[in-house]
Amino acid sequence: MTGSPSDQGDGALRRFNRTAEIATTDVIRAYSTSFGLATRLLGKRHRQHVRNIYAMVRIADEIVDGVAAEAGLDVTAQSAALASYIAETHRSMRSGYSSDLILHAFARTARECAIGEDLTQPFFDSMTADIGSDAGFAAYDADAHASYVYGSAEVVGLMCLQVFLRDEERTDAERETLVRGARQLGAAFQNVNFLRDLADDTDRLHRGYLGGSARLTDADRDAWVETVHRQLADAREAIPLLPKDARAAVRSALALFAALTSRVARTPVEVLYRTRVRVPDPVKAALAARALVVTALERER
Repeated sequence: MTGSPSDQGDGALRRFNRTAEIATTDVIRAYSTSFGLATRLLGKRHRQHVRNIYAMVRIADEIVDGVAAEAGLDVTAQSAALASYIAETHRSMRSGYSSDLILHAFARTARECAIGEDLTQPFFDSMTADIGSDAGFAAYDADAHASYVYGSAEVVGLMCLQVFLRDEERTDAERETLVRGARQLGAAFQNVNFLRDLADDTDRLHRGYLGGSARLTDADRDAWVETVHRQLADAREAIPLLPKDARAAVRSALALFAALTSRVARTPVEVLYRTRVRVPDPVKAALAARALVVTALERER
């Protein structure tokens, strides 16, 4: 199957499918201009599927990052809300239907692109860990950091890779490179976001993803920046192996986070603890345009 998920179904189901896709598109539009821009660069056969993935993980992330708490839910109620969301996600993946529009759209993508609980459960494990941090400051050591990043970000890259390769044939060696690239890109995105979100993670969420309970130094920042650069380099090597109608979007997202990493590298840590570094919209647009041009000049696989 190569069309949009909404191409399937007749009558009432088709209308419901389309409404679900509108809902997931609205989520990415409301929460991320960067990923919203990147998805517009995807080929039509990939675009809606990736939006559906983003919306599912975004809602889970919001449950644990303050929305439920601001709505008045205590830690026990937040845990129950997330557990209910997890159960409905997995139930809808098995049946192909949910009354929750976001999960209905995601479930149809999961079934078409062979996304299983081996990818969704690690993601939910990381989200569950975040709720526990409300009891006090959560300090992540190296092992906890690696486990959290795998679940919260690397598996999301692997879900997107399932979308891109669902109609494709690759050798075992090529798939190994692509899997490593997807994981490294997800990890890079997460690590640079940890750096840019130091203020919010520390002061509001009481989490220390990068340095435990100790405050980071400029030397710590430099070490993490170097890690992100290595991860982005690994991911960059995999881009030519992607189908051509996925490369511009991935290349654009990678370039955006490389630019963000460079800005973080120039920002003193004490400033990072007070403000969130951003890439201006004109720069984002220029990076996206360059990604389109570079990809257009490449040959098809």
